[in-house]
Amino acid sequence: MHMERAIAFAPDEWFHCYSRGVDKRTIFMDRRDYERFQMLLYVSNSSSPLHLSTFREQLNQGPTLEKVIGLERNDAFVDLGAYALMPNHYHLLIRERIEGGITAFMRKLGTGYTMYFNKKYDRTGALFSGKFKAKHVADDSYLRRVVNYIHANPAELYEPKWKEGLVSDEKMLRMKLQEYPFSSLNDYISDRSDFRGVTDTDSILELVEERPSFDTMLADARDYAKDMS
Repeated sequence: MHMERAIAFAPDEWFHCYSRGVDKRTIFMDRRDYERFQMLLYVSNSSSPLHLSTFREQLNQGPTLEKVIGLERNDAFVDLGAYALMPNHYHLLIRERIEGGITAFMRKLGTGYTMYFNKKYDRTGALFSGKFKAKHVADDSYLRRVVNYIHANPAELYEPKWKEGLVSDEKMLRMKLQEYPFSSLNDYISDRSDFRGVTDTDSILELVEERPSFDTMLADARDYAKDMS
């Protein structure tokens, strides 16, 4: 029996959307997989059919993040406020621009990446575990916690007990989070991000009124993690 999604999406509202690999399997096997998903965050966010192969001539020797971001798109489905990619799951903070935008974007993103992954690794079937999950971001303080939670997510790769408040080397962790290439943190803390133009940082900063700070990031992220559990 078909089950309707419990949450209703609406334009101009932010939602935390996330999904993991089926059976908790790894969905990003190497750097190229992460980068392909980043490219798809851009090309899937368009009301017209877009495939990386369509731009073969413009992309010359093959797609790269820099080249893909330079491609022109039609009207976007959503604004992407923040994201983080982990070995077996991902987190996105998105706001739909048009009715049905989130569903359309997530469908194109999931289908596009699954087709790429299955072809590359000679497999068939679903890659992600059921429908993507979504939480409505109801107010600005909650929005700040979500942004910090998403950007702090890679901490578990270096400090597995960070959600419990156990961090052995905060200086190292700060450096690792800032250097992590598969999240939007640098779009907020640096003017030299290679992926600027995909995330809509301005609309987030208008609401949270401050750039992410490492001093508050982990505390906010721990608070939000409790809500997730």
